[in-house]
Amino acid sequence: MAEDRATDSRALGFVTAVLFLIFARPTWPLLAAGLVLVLPGLWLRGYAAGYVKKNAELTRTGPYAYTRNPLYLGSMGIAFGIAIAAGRWWLAALLVGLFLMIYLPTILSEEAFLREHFAGFDDYARRVPRLLPRFTAARFEGQDTGAGAFSRERYLHHREYNAAMGAAAIYALLVLRMLLLRGRL
Repeated sequence: MAEDRATDSRALGFVTAVLFLIFARPTWPLLAAGLVLVLPGLWLRGYAAGYVKKNAELTRTGPYAYTRNPLYLGSMGIAFGIAIAAGRWWLAALLVGLFLMIYLPTILSEEAFLREHFAGFDDYARRVPRLLPRFTAARFEGQDTGAGAFSRERYLHHREYNAAMGAAAIYALLVLRMLLLRGRL
């Protein structure tokens, strides 16, 4: 079932990307404005990837002390930043629908898995919001204050650099689209 959802998500993502490029009307100011969300989104995803040990432990340090889903929050920042760069408000509205359709069931499914496999999940969920971050890091009883440092090896293991390469490729396509629209290519 999760595999079918992932395949459906990829297909939907491909169709959305094609529509996105066809209808995009980027300008230099819009490209710059989009970076205001894209760059922090990339940073958050990379930062979170350096902390998480998927399916091995309940990560409660680093960005996970502020939000339970920093990877998804980062993805949303990237996507909405790219929608701004495209210059079409309805693309952002489409993204909201896609995120609700794809990420909400995924988040709920992941929470069920974490609840089943990690005894401390309910306490964690009470203290740390699902998506929008807290202003201060949540502290947990018995947690070493130095625990859970960022790991470059984990970042590389999760291949989070692919998000930056993807964002750069999309921005390159948006610049190309802009130049084509202006008749400069």
